[in-house]
Amino acid sequence: MNKLLRMLKHRWLDASDSARAVPDDLAERLAARVAASETRHSGEIRICIEAGLPLDELWRVNADTPLRTVVRARALGWFGRLGVWDTEQNNGVLIYLLLAEHAIEFVADRGLAHHVSPAQWQAMVERLGQHLRARDFESGLTQALEEVSALLVDHFPMDADQHNPNELPDAIVRV
Repeated sequence: MNKLLRMLKHRWLDASDSARAVPDDLAERLAARVAASETRHSGEIRICIEAGLPLDELWRVNADTPLRTVVRARALGWFGRLGVWDTEQNNGVLIYLLLAEHAIEFVADRGLAHHVSPAQWQAMVERLGQHLRARDFESGLTQALEEVSALLVDHFPMDADQHNPNELPDAIVRV
């Protein structure tokens, strides 16, 4: 895609587009699902929907730095900014969507990352992508959340008598 067209597309989209993709009522339902999920495991899950990249990020896209690399770096940036890396058991997961590029990234902290193969993450990306292409954000994000939860339950289950402090907010980030 032409660099100028890509920049226009990213600048055209803003937080209101993220809010249209995931309206307030859906954001509340997803946050409630995150909270319910976190009663079954010791992990923390965040969901971030970003409309478009800032211009400084877009300028980095070139032959040596493909868009995929820039999007992954942006997801890692949100992973850090939201504190997902800072959980007691290093088992936080970020589900990141970049609307302008229809890009999806799952970023898992080191406690979980070594338990899950790249192929498993890619399969989750593909399933979520199918829902998003059909504009079914609720089913797609719910399924992705359930899949991440299942991984966390498998590797970091909560015993019935254990208390799991909520280390991170459950709210969906829309920017």
